[in-house]
Amino acid sequence: MQDQANSTSPRQSLCTVEGPIIVGAGPSGLAVAATLRKHSVPFTILERSDDIADLWTNRTYGRLRLHLPKVFCELPHVRFPPDFPAYPSKHDFLRYLHSYADHFSISPLFGRTVTRARFDAVTSLWHVTAVVEGGEVTEYVSRWLVVASGENAEVVVPRVKGKERFAGEVLHSSEYKSGERFKGKRVLVVGCGNSGMEMCLDLCEHGAIPFMSVRSGVHVLPREMLGSSTFGIAMNLLRWLPVNLVDRFLLLVAKMILGDTEKYGLKRPKLGPLEIKGVTGKSPVLDVGAWSLIKSGDIKVVAEVESLGCNGARFVDGNDMALDAVIFATGYRSNVPSWLQDGEFFREDGKPRSRSPSNWRGPNGLYCVGFTGQGLLGAGKDALRAASDIAGRWQEMVAAAAPGAATISPV
Repeated sequence: MQDQANSTSPRQSLCTVEGPIIVGAGPSGLAVAATLRKHSVPFTILERSDDIADLWTNRTYGRLRLHLPKVFCELPHVRFPPDFPAYPSKHDFLRYLHSYADHFSISPLFGRTVTRARFDAVTSLWHVTAVVEGGEVTEYVSRWLVVASGENAEVVVPRVKGKERFAGEVLHSSEYKSGERFKGKRVLVVGCGNSGMEMCLDLCEHGAIPFMSVRSGVHVLPREMLGSSTFGIAMNLLRWLPVNLVDRFLLLVAKMILGDTEKYGLKRPKLGPLEIKGVTGKSPVLDVGAWSLIKSGDIKVVAEVESLGCNGARFVDGNDMALDAVIFATGYRSNVPSWLQDGEFFREDGKPRSRSPSNWRGPNGLYCVGFTGQGLLGAGKDALRAASDIAGRWQEMVAAAAPGAATISPV
């Protein structure tokens, strides 16, 4: 019986790697790897999907474009091709990422789902357990661990009473590709962030009848103002002015361009758009066309959902509505607490306890990239910091291990 049990148990192996272990092959992981390559430091990337940038490849809608100008979305060391538009499409960005990985000879180990990472204080080594399809288990061992799995690793779907009774289609925005198949249908989009707004726009353009459920306040800003990108203007002003004054300027110009958003059901929060971004990481909506359809009534703003029934939804204001489909544009969350055994550096919600710009390095050779709440720009900055720090420690270790050196320096 013992032999039979052993023959059916998953095969397990141990792999000691040179350089750091990087968890995640999205933009953050690629940026770290590229910078390590420039420092001639080896690395191993573990990625649960079968390709780089899983979120962009498999969980985004077709019409998606970068919401910020390309100059703010480049990864370290390589610029976007000059023929790319100011706001690259999803397919442009994926082409850029694949070219980036090829340029730096980055070859992640795909299909490795990390289930556990622990630090052994006795050996000063990280032990990272990864499972491949079929159950094979490998434990990777290294002096350094880079958490680059991102803030958007797992979908967030709120609990809504009666959801299981709804006869129509229910999906998360990660499953939405195009509004084409919803033509003529009444579709409720729950969430009013950039994704929710743009999906409503897409639904409208494909002949659907979209409704957008708004629970809390939201700042809607024009993507461009005064002939320049809103984000670029904000970044320039922040060099000279405090956040609250920049927020006041942005909201003043936004009201001149867009009008009063509260008149159409989009109440602005008390805190300004940049202040909210800094505190919560929640970005303001940069309008790409949905606002004009809200004003015209083609996209109807409705209250928060109280419950779903067989044929539709009831809202907290007491109104009922018949629906054919419900799309939850309710975002994503980090999954780090599910696998990283570290109670100090990360909070229960999967975000670092320390705030940017000091949250990229933790204890015992632990690094964190892509958790600043500042998008690709913030991830690139953290990648440079983390890779440079690791490179310095790597070079110290190599020097100490050279002939004639007495000891190997600790991490």
